[in-house]
Amino acid sequence: MHLNRPAAYGFLVAGMAVVGSYVALSKPLAAAIPIFLLAALRFGIAAVAMVPWTFTRKGDESPSPHAWRQLFLQSFFGNFLFSICMLNGVALTSASAAGIILSTMPAVVAVFSAVFLRERLTGRAILAVLLAVAGIAVLQFTRAGTEPGESEHVALGNLLVFASVCCEAIYVILGKRLTASLSAMRISALINLFGLLLILPFGLWQVRTFDFGALRPETWAVLVYYAIAASMLSTWLWLTGLKHVPANHAGVFTVALPISSTAFAVGLLGETLTTGHWIAFVCAVGGILLIATAPQGDRRRA
Repeated sequence: MHLNRPAAYGFLVAGMAVVGSYVALSKPLAAAIPIFLLAALRFGIAAVAMVPWTFTRKGDESPSPHAWRQLFLQSFFGNFLFSICMLNGVALTSASAAGIILSTMPAVVAVFSAVFLRERLTGRAILAVLLAVAGIAVLQFTRAGTEPGESEHVALGNLLVFASVCCEAIYVILGKRLTASLSAMRISALINLFGLLLILPFGLWQVRTFDFGALRPETWAVLVYYAIAASMLSTWLWLTGLKHVPANHAGVFTVALPISSTAFAVGLLGETLTTGHWIAFVCAVGGILLIATAPQGDRRRA
């Protein structure tokens, strides 16, 4: 597929908007379906959709033993632990807060790259990290509209969502070399399959007492969208756009994640944004722009 620059920008925005949408929609799903079972259903539905990329086809390169280990670790952190932390976190906090916290990803990746890959943190990256910390701190101290005793649950939910960000940052670092030998869809299919195998025992434990007949048709529709969007659609949209856009421009479009999650939370879930949410939102967007608009050389070091 050949895209002109504006169309490629549209794909990048759409990719991040899809991420924001499934983060918001995971909140009502987590309220209707036990967490482990929900994760198992997500990976199971996506595994069926990605069968064409799961098995080695003619002309495809088979993963090396080292690549299989990398794929497993990516799935363990980026699928298994990420899903457990994110779904439990979203169940306890608001969808809008979860989207804002998830948008701290570029700052966390910069820190982890400095710690594990010994890449130097630039002044921009340090300021982005400080903004991310400030935004999360504001969310932690925002308690308006909560019932007595609920604030502790919100704080725990925010921390769990941030833990999912850390898991995803490890996933990003581990995946730096895999794309050299495997396509993005093949990587997505294989780590999704590992995720299904890891979560399946816990999902089977919860399915024993769950009544699927209680799920409404619209819940099933949201579940299917969540599974496809999280494992397949967002990846395809983002990487398709990325092929036609300089890497140092693409990061700017991650601002669509908090915007999308906030819009879905307010428009579909009826959430109300407090002053603290707006302050944290501005911090998140500021941190993204600081890293995404850095000169190319600085971006490599950050």
